[in-house]
Amino acid sequence: MLTRKKMQISILLVIGIVLLVNIISSRLFFRLDFTGDKIYSLSKATKNLLENLNEPVTITAYFSEDLPPDIAKVRQDFRDLLVEYNSSSDGQIVYEFINPNKDEETEIKAQQEGIRPIMINVRERDQVKQQRAYLGAVLQLEDRKEVIPFIQPGAAMEYALSSNIKKISVKNKPRIALLSGNGEPSLQALPQLLSVLSVMYEVETLTLEPVSEISNDFQALVVIAPKDTIPEFVFSKLDNYLSAGGNVCLALNTVEGDLMTAAGNVIHTGFNQWLKTKGIEVEEKFLVDVNCSSVMVRQQQGMFVMNTPVSFPYLPVISDFAEHPVTKGLESVIFPFASPFKFNVVDTSIAITPIAFSSEKSGVQSPPLYFDISRQWTPGDFNLSSLPVALALEGNISGVNSSRMVIFGDGDFAVNGEGQQVQQLQPDNISLLANAVDWLSDDTGLIELRTKGVTSRPLNAQLEDGTKTAVKYINFLIPILLIIIYGAVRFQLNRSKRNKLKTVDYVR
Repeated sequence: MLTRKKMQISILLVIGIVLLVNIISSRLFFRLDFTGDKIYSLSKATKNLLENLNEPVTITAYFSEDLPPDIAKVRQDFRDLLVEYNSSSDGQIVYEFINPNKDEETEIKAQQEGIRPIMINVRERDQVKQQRAYLGAVLQLEDRKEVIPFIQPGAAMEYALSSNIKKISVKNKPRIALLSGNGEPSLQALPQLLSVLSVMYEVETLTLEPVSEISNDFQALVVIAPKDTIPEFVFSKLDNYLSAGGNVCLALNTVEGDLMTAAGNVIHTGFNQWLKTKGIEVEEKFLVDVNCSSVMVRQQQGMFVMNTPVSFPYLPVISDFAEHPVTKGLESVIFPFASPFKFNVVDTSIAITPIAFSSEKSGVQSPPLYFDISRQWTPGDFNLSSLPVALALEGNISGVNSSRMVIFGDGDFAVNGEGQQVQQLQPDNISLLANAVDWLSDDTGLIELRTKGVTSRPLNAQLEDGTKTAVKYINFLIPILLIIIYGAVRFQLNRSKRNKLKTVDYVR
C-alpha cells in the first residue's frame, strides 16, 4: 500500500534524480549531429583555440525575442553554440543574452556597440507589421573588442565566433602582401575580400623595386589580375621568396573580355613564361561552359524595352571541386573570362593538384574574338570536359625550402570593381580566394569553418528539363505517398485487431 510517507520519498527521489541529471548534463554537454557538414559540431580547430585561451572572453549576445520561428531558430542555435564553447573552454567563454527591444535605453546601447537592426515582417492578429530585430554579438577580452553586427540565418556561426576570438586573443596578426604597381586592382576595388582577410591578417600593398626584396615577414604574397607587363626582376624576387619558404597566391588573366566593346583579347604579363619553367601553362584561350552565368540584354518588345537574362558561356560557373582545404565547402564560383591550365610534373619534389574544374560540357575559344550575344551555341562548342581552372602546388617550388602556391586561371572572380563597374560578389567567390590565403598562411585549421553553414544545393544545371521536373515531382510526391502507405498499413492493422476481438468469447 502506497503510504503518504512513501509518496513523499518517491517525489523527493524524482526531484533529486532530475537535479543530478541536470548537473551532470551541464558539465558533460553533448549532442548528436547528423547534418552532412556537421554544422552543429565544434571543429578540432575551434577546440584547440578554446583550450589555449588564457583569459576569459565575454560574449554579449544582442538578440531580439518573440521573433518568427525561422529567425528565432538563429537565436537558439547561437545559444547552443555558446554552451558548447563554454564547455570546451573550461568556462573561459562567458556569455549573456540581452533583448534590445525591451526598452529604448538597451536598444540605443546595442546600436552604440555596433549591432545593426534589420527590419522583418511579423504577423500579429492577421496583420503584417515591420519590426526591428537584432541578431548580433559583441566579444571582449580585456580592452580588445570585436563585433558581429548581424548573424545571417544559415551562416557559418562557428567561423564568425572562432575567427573573432582569435582576432582579439592574438595581439600581432600575420602580415599579407598584395602586389601592386603592375595594373592590379586597387584596395578600393576589393572591399569584400579585404573585409574577410582583415579578420585574421594585416593586409598591405607591396610595390617591388629592383633593389628591394619580398620580406619573409609576409606570410603570403597575393597577386590579383595584373594587366601590365611584369619586369623580369619581379620574377627573380618571387623565386627568392619561394626559395626562402614563402607562399604565393596568383589569380591571373591571360585573356580579357570587354562587354562594352564586345571584344576578347590576350593579355601578356610575363607570368605565363615564368610558370612554364615550373611545368605549368595558363592557356591563352577563353573557357566556355554550358554551366554559366547570364548577362542582361536589352530587347525591344513592341513599345517596351525589357532587360532579359541571356546565358553567356564566357562566364562559367565552376561547381566541380576537388577535396582540398582551399575548396572545402564551396558550391559554385563564377569565373568571368577564365582560362584553363595545362601542366606536367617537371620536378618530383613538387606536388601539383588541380582543385577546380569546368563542367563536363565545356570548351575553349581562341582570341581575338567578338562576343555575339545572339550566337546559337552547338554541342560541338562544348566538346571538352573537366578542364582544370585552379591548381595547388606544394614542395620545393623554387629552391630547397618547401613552399606553397595556389594559381587561378582567372584574376577577376574576387574583384568588386570601382565606380560604375562595382558589383556585389557571391560569398563563394570571396571564400575561394580567402581559403587560398588561409591555406598558405594559417595553420590553425580555421579555414574549414568559413564555408561551414547551411547553403543552397540547387539541381545540376546540366540536367535535362525532363529530369529536373521528374526529380521535383519525386521529392514532392514521395513524402505524401509514404504517409498514405503508413496510414493504409495502420488502418489494416487496426481492422485486423478489431476483427480478432470480435471473435473472442467472453465468459462471465
